[in-house]
Amino acid sequence: MEEAKFIWMDGELVAWGEARVHVLSHALHYGTAVLEGTRAFETERGPAVFRLDEHLRRLLLSARIIGLAMPYTLEELREATLRTVAANGRPSCYIRHLAHRGYGEMGIAARNCPTTVSIATWEWGALLGSGVRLMTSSWRRNDPMVVPTSAKATGPYLNSVLAKQEALDAGYDEAVLLNAAGYVSECTGANLFVVRDGLLATPPASAGALEGLTQDTVERLAGDLGVRAVRRELMRSDLYAADEVFLCGTAAGIVPVTSVDKRELGHGSVTARLADAYDAVVHGRDERYQHWLTPVTA
Repeated sequence: MEEAKFIWMDGELVAWGEARVHVLSHALHYGTAVLEGTRAFETERGPAVFRLDEHLRRLLLSARIIGLAMPYTLEELREATLRTVAANGRPSCYIRHLAHRGYGEMGIAARNCPTTVSIATWEWGALLGSGVRLMTSSWRRNDPMVVPTSAKATGPYLNSVLAKQEALDAGYDEAVLLNAAGYVSECTGANLFVVRDGLLATPPASAGALEGLTQDTVERLAGDLGVRAVRRELMRSDLYAADEVFLCGTAAGIVPVTSVDKRELGHGSVTARLADAYDAVVHGRDERYQHWLTPVTA
């Protein structure tokens, strides 16, 4: 990873190497943190952050779900985000928001631990490349009745780490997780769509899938392209029988799946059309979605 100049921490821009937390921070021991992944894209009008307010609303909602007090408003976080991107001077970048329960006392309850908020940016290319070999993981997705999967919290990501490691060790690029009932949930860091007979389908939140902002973007773009999109339960066999499968997420963008459990899939026209439409939107070439772009000013 190429380091940027600054990281925003609790109201101040600090040098990258000086952005430190205490070893006894509560979140380091118990996973009490929430995060967001956001991107700034280069446009003809300068850098712009894609769907920034929606990401920040989800960050605040995630904090509320896990009972983490947030010391900043959405407006303050927006200003801090734009300030950080501008200070680091890159026309495009990945943005990581993190709010975690810091150092104060040890123990599960830790009611006297303050919340620390940080915003970091760095250059990060397409996370999964141009095509993905997918495997079904032996690990099951976190049960939303046990762990609140509607919150983008750090603790439950151990589930994704284990599944990703398993996939890479087996020679694949990514893993798809099934839920406790055996239905498709999502991948380790991206939502999943299948295309069959012209219909676009993605698992619902009740399957343990995070309600992704890129997932929502894809559904809206599909409507503009005349492609019907639905959220419904998917079985593992639905992946094998699909005409197309693709993944989507802030870090990944829209990337086609070339195989699932060694069953080959073709590069489909629906995936390609959606990827082209997404690229036009995030880079400001589609005027209909300019409201999704928050300009970064120096």
